[in-house]
Amino acid sequence: QVGNWDQKVSTWARRETPLFGSQENATTWSDALRSTAALADVATILFTPGGDDRSQSVRNKLKGYALDLAAASAAIGTTRLLKTAVGRTRPSGVDNESFPSGHVSTAATYDRLAARNLADINIRPAVRRALDYGLNAVTFGTAWARIEAGAHYPSDTLVSIALGNFTANFFKNAFMGSAAGERQSVAALPTPGGFMLKWQLRW
Repeated sequence: QVGNWDQKVSTWARRETPLFGSQENATTWSDALRSTAALADVATILFTPGGDDRSQSVRNKLKGYALDLAAASAAIGTTRLLKTAVGRTRPSGVDNESFPSGHVSTAATYDRLAARNLADINIRPAVRRALDYGLNAVTFGTAWARIEAGAHYPSDTLVSIALGNFTANFFKNAFMGSAAGERQSVAALPTPGGFMLKWQLRW
């Protein structure tokens, strides 16, 4: 936002479309990249160890997918709430749902979930790093495609990436029992008027 760079970059990207060639192509690519992120998450779940027993492995993979789906749903729901609350007009002027980006928050969530799944797969470190870079490229490619398409400003997409990363890491840490998760806990506690959702983080 400093020096009006948000507006300047958006205007330049929509006019020049340096990566995707046209706003129409950018829109098509943003859809494809978002779908790629979701497929990457499913693929990593399939290759994640689930246990020696076949039925147990299937159950664990289904649980893992349900968790990832819940994380993505939370990110999408949060995005929709923010769109309504903020009401920022898109660069193209078609509506007031610019902030944040649903495409980017979805892609960022699935890509981060996939990266966390990769950490549990027994592959060479160099291969894992290459796949992590690829997942990051999908996230940032989605973000830039939305900018070139005139659907969002750069700041919209950066906040969306942060939202997706936070949501994915929160769900993985809170519910998967990882080392990071042991520092966090989530609990529903009864109160006189209903219940309270409590998140605790130990530093």
